[in-house]
Amino acid sequence: MTARHVIFGTGAIGLATFDALRRRGETVRLVNRSGHARVPDDVDVVGGDASDPAFTTAVAEGAQVVYQALNPPYSEWVARFPALQAGVLAAAEATGARLVSMENVYMYGRPAGRPLTEDRAYDAHTTKGRLRARMALELLAAHRAGRVEVAIGRASDYFGPRGGAQSNLGDRLFAPALAGKTATVLGDLDQPHTYSYIPDIGEGLAVLGEHPDATGQVWHLPNDPDTRTTRELADVVYTLAGQPRTKVRELPAALLRVVGLVNPTARALVEMSYQFDEPFIVDSAKIATKLGVTATAVEEALHDTLLSYSGGRS
Repeated sequence: MTARHVIFGTGAIGLATFDALRRRGETVRLVNRSGHARVPDDVDVVGGDASDPAFTTAVAEGAQVVYQALNPPYSEWVARFPALQAGVLAAAEATGARLVSMENVYMYGRPAGRPLTEDRAYDAHTTKGRLRARMALELLAAHRAGRVEVAIGRASDYFGPRGGAQSNLGDRLFAPALAGKTATVLGDLDQPHTYSYIPDIGEGLAVLGEHPDATGQVWHLPNDPDTRTTRELADVVYTLAGQPRTKVRELPAALLRVVGLVNPTARALVEMSYQFDEPFIVDSAKIATKLGVTATAVEEALHDTLLSYSGGRS
């Protein structure tokens, strides 16, 4: 069956985008390595290698929009990410579909005391940040050349249902809060830090796939404009969990470096720890003003995430 929307990647972001499209009544095909995903039986899930342009083009046949929500293991970004993006880009170009690409904000580098906006120069000082910059420039160049319509969505560190171990406000926070135990999170707890809610990311990407004015641009996906500290967000979570006090500690960068000696994921995280050394604020006023996409209230988002950890909602 031909699907109007094809999502490459079935992690938290891919499935949130799927949810947003299903709410619209759209037909969606999901693509991942295994061919299996936790979705209803009537959803087409195809397994294969997304770095193979022949495969991606075949699986995207007939699509009007394709979404790049792939995310290789953190320690393997440099080796694997460019080929995965190239595969999805080839599919969009061959089929004439719009390409909506999910990105983060690593390419900007240090905030240097200013909120991150879409017109910020790419000034990354990290390996992963420079990689993200190159990949973004490749997509925008393809759009300018008329090869494919591209819309880019960028989010900060995410949290929400399905966030899991990859989210700083995921398994490290919600499970301990429900149990009344101590949570351990990355970075300075008392620095303001933008966190993006996973369902808001999915909704934003769906809008980028359908809005006539979305292409050829970068969009920061919706965030609460009242940026709070990690400690303040943890306080809300523990209160919602019915705990008398917040129990949260930070994982120091020095300890992360020690863990990184034996753990490749921790080693890959070390260079990104700068994001928690100063206020890290990602401005999403553009998508709110121009496309009407706004963030879920923080308390509601944290409440729904806590429910998902307690079994109240997946």
